[in-house]
Amino acid sequence: MIPYWMSRTELMLGAETINSLMGKNVLIVGLGGVGGICAEMIVRAGVGKMTIVDNDTIDPSNINRQIPALHSTAGMPKAQVLGSRLKDINPELDLTVLEIFIKEDLTRDLLDSTQWDYVVDCIDTLSAKTFLIKGCIDRNLPIVSSMGAGGKVDPSQIKVTDISKTYICNLARYVRKRLQSLGIKKGLKVVFSPEKADQDKIIVTEKAFPKKSLIGTLSYMPAMFGCTVASVVIRDLMATD
Repeated sequence: MIPYWMSRTELMLGAETINSLMGKNVLIVGLGGVGGICAEMIVRAGVGKMTIVDNDTIDPSNINRQIPALHSTAGMPKAQVLGSRLKDINPELDLTVLEIFIKEDLTRDLLDSTQWDYVVDCIDTLSAKTFLIKGCIDRNLPIVSSMGAGGKVDPSQIKVTDISKTYICNLARYVRKRLQSLGIKKGLKVVFSPEKADQDKIIVTEKAFPKKSLIGTLSYMPAMFGCTVASVVIRDLMATD
């Protein structure tokens, strides 16, 4: 039975599609500004099973853009805070919360642990990001990957395309180069913006570990990326049924 809180979505998509979404299993890795809102939009759309992965804790500097980040949640694990929020949205959600930094063996184990209907990459560290992407491509798992939302202000420039067709975005360039070294030149769906980031808004600091730099962000841009990524997942899941 479709719960009443999904009635507006049912009016939009129909009962058959909602029931299909309720049976889907989605993996989301990275719960920052993009991943947090993406997870929420996918749950609000009716997907019934989800695993969320992030080993970070909430820092006050996250409050300007991240869904789980509040003054009351500072210092708490992002995955736990977001998990509680998702269960409050859909109490029937079959949710797994993993507070881990996935890399190498952990990535392999995670991808092989169950049958995923879709994988969402919102990781902002290059090595973990490319390892997850390659793992999905090797297993023929549907995946969408978010590129860089930092340093940008114009949501009208956000695009959905293949990694081979990205340009200007620095993160996309680094991902392309790393994937090409692994023999992958295309076949990865991404959300990116060609808007040129102001290099003066980037600082190099040890506080960004494991990254090497911090970039200025504006409240709505990561959310717009996250909503766009969520739309890709939902539309693709509907198209496969």
